[in-house]
Amino acid sequence: MSLQLRPWLKIALVGITTALAVGAGVFGYRYFTYPITLTVAAGSADGYAAQIVSSIAGRLTATSSPVRLKVVSVDSAFDAAKLFSTGKVDLAIIRADVGDLSEARTVVLAGHGVVLIIVPPGSSIDSIDALKGATVGVVGGVPNHAVVEAMKQEYDLASKKVIFKDLAVADVPKALQSKQVSAALFVVPPTQKYLSIVRTAVQGKGKGKPSLIAIEDAGAIAEVAGAYESYDLPKGTLWGSPPVPDDDLTTLRVPFYLVASKKLSDDVVGNLTRAIMNARRELISEYPLLAQMGAPSTDKDAYIPIHPGAAAYYGDTQQSFLDKYSNELYYGPMAFGAIASGLIAAWKFLGLGGNRVGTPLDPLYALAARIRKSKVEDELVEIEDEIDDILRTELAKTARGGDETALDPGILSLAAHRLENLIHYRRMVLAATSH
Repeated sequence: MSLQLRPWLKIALVGITTALAVGAGVFGYRYFTYPITLTVAAGSADGYAAQIVSSIAGRLTATSSPVRLKVVSVDSAFDAAKLFSTGKVDLAIIRADVGDLSEARTVVLAGHGVVLIIVPPGSSIDSIDALKGATVGVVGGVPNHAVVEAMKQEYDLASKKVIFKDLAVADVPKALQSKQVSAALFVVPPTQKYLSIVRTAVQGKGKGKPSLIAIEDAGAIAEVAGAYESYDLPKGTLWGSPPVPDDDLTTLRVPFYLVASKKLSDDVVGNLTRAIMNARRELISEYPLLAQMGAPSTDKDAYIPIHPGAAAYYGDTQQSFLDKYSNELYYGPMAFGAIASGLIAAWKFLGLGGNRVGTPLDPLYALAARIRKSKVEDELVEIEDEIDDILRTELAKTARGGDETALDPGILSLAAHRLENLIHYRRMVLAATSH
């Protein structure tokens, strides 16, 4: 079986094949370079967390990062953790002590919240033990219940009849002045923005300054509740003159993390981490809180494990495209060549290819075999008629001109002469066998 293609059909096939190859290449390029968009939940009572993350998302878009962010604004890190734990977002800014974080892997350490227990000026309360029978206002409510429970267990505050009452920031001044609460507990980042909010809430109308109560057993609490860390609050953090605290003060702090689902690919998270850290350098002057942003713990026993993609970035072991796919790039062309060779061999085996496909000599070659097998004179006469028809057709092509399939008359003459000799020889053979 042979397949003869007209010139226009060959051109069309080449064009279609080229278009498909180019289309596949463009599709592959767009597929591998098209940015991936991840949803991230971020929130705080003042909306500042969502604002910062939105600015980072804007920088990722402006710099054509391979990973983009779609920000879902919520009221607190507690709400962000709930969205994350239910699988409604890919990423979230969370506090390490709230929510179900079994599926979470850290990407970036976003900052810390420091526990501040503040009593008004003139208060006789100077330690956790001295809170016996007192009421403590928990500013922020539910998100801070976990740290309250940790303190209750360590200091056995339930038996000391210490009462904890949720308070909004706006209600703190009145609650302290009216002695509805004897102390106020805050968990805030130690930046001027948030410390000024605390100062406004607790400073009162007199000349005296409120005091801070140390959490001396912070180390023991951190050993039991891995979400917390013991922290020495520097002298004068809340007020500078006179300094409050008047010396370095032991307390607790809790990390804030950007976490990702452990199901996200290492490449995606690695690219995200690089993009965020680059954006941080560009935005830190506008958002001083970003100064706290850095690498999370890479220890195997970290309270929330680090995502392998982020660990590769921080450890400078992130592979480039060529490094990762070097074997595929090396062996791929070899495999493709082998497959192509096999397809060509199959094509030829099926008679769909070869140098002689589509030439006028093919029927002449076929006639030679028929001449050798002919049994009677009539068959030879029929073959001579077919030869005449083929020669007539090919000579007509040559006479018209412009037909690329027309053969040179000299070649046709040689082929015809060869067939005439075969016919003459066959007639002699038939004549000899008939006597």
